[in-house]
Amino acid sequence: MEYPTALTVEDLTRNLAHVRGRIDAAAHRVGRDPAAIRLLPVSKTVPVDRLRLAVSAGCRQLGENKVQEAARKHEAMADVEVGWSIIGHLQTNKARDVAAFADEFQALDSLRVAAALDRRLQTAGRSIDVFVQVNTSGEASKYGLHPDELPAMLGELTAYTSLRVQGLMTLAVFTPDADRVRACFRLLRTLRDRAREDTPDLIGPGALSMGMSGDYEIAVEEGASVVRVGQAIFGQRSTPDSDYWPTAGADPHPPE
Repeated sequence: MEYPTALTVEDLTRNLAHVRGRIDAAAHRVGRDPAAIRLLPVSKTVPVDRLRLAVSAGCRQLGENKVQEAARKHEAMADVEVGWSIIGHLQTNKARDVAAFADEFQALDSLRVAAALDRRLQTAGRSIDVFVQVNTSGEASKYGLHPDELPAMLGELTAYTSLRVQGLMTLAVFTPDADRVRACFRLLRTLRDRAREDTPDLIGPGALSMGMSGDYEIAVEEGASVVRVGQAIFGQRSTPDSDYWPTAGADPHPPE
């Protein structure tokens, strides 16, 4: 699907309302309360001047994949009231930047990252909400824990008191096959439900962050609490997704 570039407050207001309407309709189809689903606008590659328009259109939180890009935008928009959610894989040497300004980190996928982030947050006297990322597609190219690793990870995270676990996050398989996409979202919901039964004190509210521009309605039908939508709000990106979702083997976790 092609998404025209939103260039005005009116464009953004219209796109936000359209996406919100589809979220609400998907929720109603399965008997869910639309108010329980948060829309997180994803602003990767979108320049600051258009992000200021998005704030004027009602955006109060923005999602970014790359920490350096998010930090630059945060500094440039320090005069406006907007929160920042980091939704992409985090290298440990960027933990200090996340600890300095982010309100939320949705891609926690290792204890090494948890330890680095917690240490920086403790120094800064801050805490943030985190989602544990799970690889539900089975693709080696994607980050995230293997589903079998989740219980141990949740148990270990109790040692990092500046990290407030909110729930789980995933990326579905990139395919037009809706059944395969739906299976990824169902698996994340199953893992959340199992954690609630076995160790309810470790999963926090048990939120599910899943669904993007191409599949957020399916995600809502399968229980999403947060959907991460970029192109359907801001317009088509010229930069390929591979620049923002690198392969799992591409990051050597450079030292701090």
